[in-house]
Amino acid sequence: MSVLSDPDVLQRISDATCTAVRDAEIFLPGDVKDRLKHALEVESSPVAKQELANILENICLAEERSAPLCQDTGIPVIYVTIPSSVAWSGEMEEAVYEGIRTATREIPLRPNLVDPLNRENTQTNTGLSMPPVHVKAGDRFTITVLPKGAGSENVSDIRMMNPSEKGLIPKFIVETMLTAGGRPCPPVILGVGIGGTFDIAASLAKEALLEPVDAMSPCEQEICDQVNRLGIGPMGLGGDTTCLAVKVKTAGCHTASLPVAVNIQCWAARRATVEVAL
Repeated sequence: MSVLSDPDVLQRISDATCTAVRDAEIFLPGDVKDRLKHALEVESSPVAKQELANILENICLAEERSAPLCQDTGIPVIYVTIPSSVAWSGEMEEAVYEGIRTATREIPLRPNLVDPLNRENTQTNTGLSMPPVHVKAGDRFTITVLPKGAGSENVSDIRMMNPSEKGLIPKFIVETMLTAGGRPCPPVILGVGIGGTFDIAASLAKEALLEPVDAMSPCEQEICDQVNRLGIGPMGLGGDTTCLAVKVKTAGCHTASLPVAVNIQCWAARRATVEVAL
């Protein structure tokens, strides 16, 4: 197993990170745009139809002007896959952070990362023991960026259920969105993590937001339908479409435990992946 410390490789990691951040902030994935267009086609509320039209126009303007989709450019959550022949190193992680700093200056991004207690802002979206880079084995070396804004993150939730309560999981998910109301800028995507431990369930819920939304399992579709029956609608102004998709990821858990996490994502479900050439 080799550790990549060559300056050229580290620069490519930094450049790939910066590109992934830029792509995620400006270009909404095609599957998300398709869900929004479908929502506009089937929406029965005139107010909701106008809000969806406004969202789609916003998406086009962002692409035309190479500008971020939303003023809340979020905190960049980073996922890396590396081949088994490569060992992840501190130098490589620092190269990722340098890519974030470059993107913050050049796109530009709103500096959102602050100390949790004194609220001091680093101005770079890095530092202060920022959320760690999530590294997994993969066939290719890739950098995936998931910018996460505060409006949707603040209304996400987790519950440590008893195993006997597994039938109440859909109810918990729907109630989480009911409590959130219009605050996460619906229509939303709901990432759901079931199992693992307290922290793993939350990680699974966030990782679920990386999944394509052009298809759902029967269970995911049923929960999505239940959420849409709440009538919260686009931007909380009422309508048929509160949720574009529900995506669920699971992991084994303790026999006495059933962690369930719901990570809400706004309509600007931003994500992008760039491959690093080795």
